[in-house]
Order: sequence, then structure tokens, then C-alpha cells
Amino acid sequence: MMALVAQVRTYERSVQLLMVNQFTINLGFYMLMPYLAAHLSGSLGLAGWLVGLILGVRNFSQQGMFLIGGTLADRLGYKPLIVAGCVLRTVGFATLALVSSLPALLAASAATGLAGALFNPAVRAYLAADSGERRVEAFALFNVFYQAGILLGPLVGMVLTGVDFRVTCLVSAAIFALLSVVQIRALPARRADEAGGTQKAARESVLAEWRGIVANRPFLLFSLAMIGSYVLSFQVYLALPLEARRMGGDGMAGTGAVALLFAASGLSTIICQTRVTAWFKARVQPGQALAWGLLTMGAAFVPLLAATALPVPDGGVGQWLLAALPASLAALLLALGTMIAYPFEMDTIVRLAGNRLVATHYGLYNTICGIGITLGNLLTGAALDAARSAGMSALPWMALLGVGLACAAALYGLHRTGRLTSADSPARPATV
Repeated sequence: MMALVAQVRTYERSVQLLMVNQFTINLGFYMLMPYLAAHLSGSLGLAGWLVGLILGVRNFSQQGMFLIGGTLADRLGYKPLIVAGCVLRTVGFATLALVSSLPALLAASAATGLAGALFNPAVRAYLAADSGERRVEAFALFNVFYQAGILLGPLVGMVLTGVDFRVTCLVSAAIFALLSVVQIRALPARRADEAGGTQKAARESVLAEWRGIVANRPFLLFSLAMIGSYVLSFQVYLALPLEARRMGGDGMAGTGAVALLFAASGLSTIICQTRVTAWFKARVQPGQALAWGLLTMGAAFVPLLAATALPVPDGGVGQWLLAALPASLAALLLALGTMIAYPFEMDTIVRLAGNRLVATHYGLYNTICGIGITLGNLLTGAALDAARSAGMSALPWMALLGVGLACAAALYGLHRTGRLTSADSPARPATV
């Protein structure tokens, strides 16, 4: 931990603050969101389809607005969008604590989603700009803080929700309010300089900027190839918990198996991320690291595939081990694949953007991957249902393994053809 702190302190104050901010953002978000569905269906007594609608509105308002948020960040500067997102999330979470009508709940859910669309591209573009040539290492550290917030948030939320879910909402809103104040006072203002496109953006329409990005064929191919990484990594929240509960049951055995896989995913990233990044950066090129990351993520489903060939014990320790170990090993390998790929992924986006309109590129990239996650989860859910109905439990894991292999091959092909090696512009952000 001391080595991690020492490494963070070697960066500019803005980079340090962005990392702490991301930990706090994820802490406030994940202490609330895992328990929102239970509150809507339990305390408020809403029908299942209404709960799905409210959660879907949040996801759509975030994924659908990433491009807008990135464009605004490139035009207005990174800090205003980060602050606006935190303020909007403060309002949204506070509203969730105080209202019970469907229109108000939909508005609050949309606000929390839009908040993410505003600050996510801006944070990543700001971090990429201020970390300079140390982008890869900076994004590795960023992922440590990111995962730490995801790991701690649900634990804090569990304690607060045990008192009242409204308390959870208000505490989360207070965290985002405090974060807004800290960023207003301490975060330096940053915007892309003239070479990066801020003044040019005033002469060029938004649609012209978007057409230019869409015409960037290497960037689009890279975005499409990386969809698989998000579909695979999301299975920590979808397929793996479902499988652990299917094997372990809905009691303490199933709950313990799910808790173990989440712990394996989060703690491994916190402990190993910077070492993994340093090892791969010293030995392979970025495109090769990306391919290795996707290959590892695909291989994560081999333990689950192998487990389908084993007889299922009637109960006891054997059943729990079969529920917990394959899923936890899969979660660990997914985390390792993400550790390998993520820093190089964020760096590649900046390089393919030519260091111009970086936030807009991040926004479009997030939108493409968000659509891919939605479609991928629908297909994964359908595969899980089909496997159970047909008695072919290996089907989903074979399909997910195939996704990892195909995306790894696509990324390696892009690397071999030189489409991931666009050079950076020498542009640096200007302090306002």
C-alpha cells in the first residue's frame, strides 16, 4: 500500500485528485445501486417491469449520452463537465431518497445516468492529458482506485441499507456533494489547447467533428474489437453469480460463493494491477498486450466449461466447492485479463485520436461498448436459458470462450497491420 501511495505521489496534483475522485465516485455509486432494485420492488412495491424500466432508463441515459458528454468536455473544458456530473448525481441520489412517484423516480434515474455520461469521458481525457508519456502507468493506478471503490461501496451500502435505504441514498448524495465542492476548489481547470482542437471546435460544427471521428477507421475497428472485453468482464455481474447460485443454492452457500468471486475480482486488481502493467509494458507492444488480455478473458470460462463435466454432489462441502471455485477462478482470470488490457486500451484510444478531441473519442467509444454490453448480455441470458432447457450446461461457456478468442484474434490482426500505432500529436493541455 505504501508503494502504491508513493507511486501516486509522483504524478501531478491533478492526476492524484482524479484518482481519489474516481474511488469516491465508485464508492458513492456502488453503495447505492446494488440495493436499488430491492428498494423499488420491496419498500415501494413497484411491479417488476417498472423496476426494469427505471433501471433501464438510468443505463440508457448514460450510454446514450456519452458522446454528448465527451463533446461538451472537449468544447467547454474537462473540469466543468466533471463538476456538473457530480452535482447532477447529488441531485439524483437525493431525489431517490425523497420521492416515491414513478415520474420522479424516472427523472432521478435519468439524472444519475446522465451524470456518468458527463464526467466519465472528461475524467479519462483529463487523466490522459496530464499524465503525458506515463499514460499507461497512470491508467493502471486509476484502475486500482476504480476497483477499490467498487469493492468497498457495496459493503458500506449493506450496513447503511440495514438501517434504511433512504439513509444510503442521502449518504451517497452527501458524498457526491462533498466531491463537487472539493473539485470546484482543488481541481485545476483544463481544456484541450489550440492544437488539440478547442479553438478549431469553435469553427467546426459538432456534426463535422463526429463525421471526422466516424471516418477514423482504425478507431472504429478497435472499438468494435474491444466490445468483447466489456461483454466478458460484465459476466462477473451476470453469468458468474447466476452460476454460483445455481450450483450453491439461494442460501448461505450460494451467497458465500458469490461473495468469494467478487472478492477475488476486486482484491486481485488492487494488489496486482501495477505489477501486471509494468511486466507487460516491459516485454510486449501495446497491441500484443491487448490481444493477451482478451485471450486471458476468454480463457476465464474454461474452468466453468471443465466443471460441467464433473458430477454434481448432493450437498455439503463438495457442492459448495463446485459452486465457488470455478466461478471464483473465472472471476480471477477476468480480472487478470482486464488488468492486462485496460491501461493499454485507454492509451490506444488517445493514440488513435491523434491527441485531438480525446474526450469525444472516449464518449463514442463508451457508447459503442455500451451498446455491445446490452446486446451481449441479452445473448448471454438467452444462452443460459437455452442451456438449462436443453440440458447443455457447457453452451454459454463455450460461447463466451469463443468471443474471447475471436476478439483476441481481431486485436492481434489490427496490431499486425499497424492500425493500432497512430502517433500522438505533441499537443498538451493548457491550464486555464
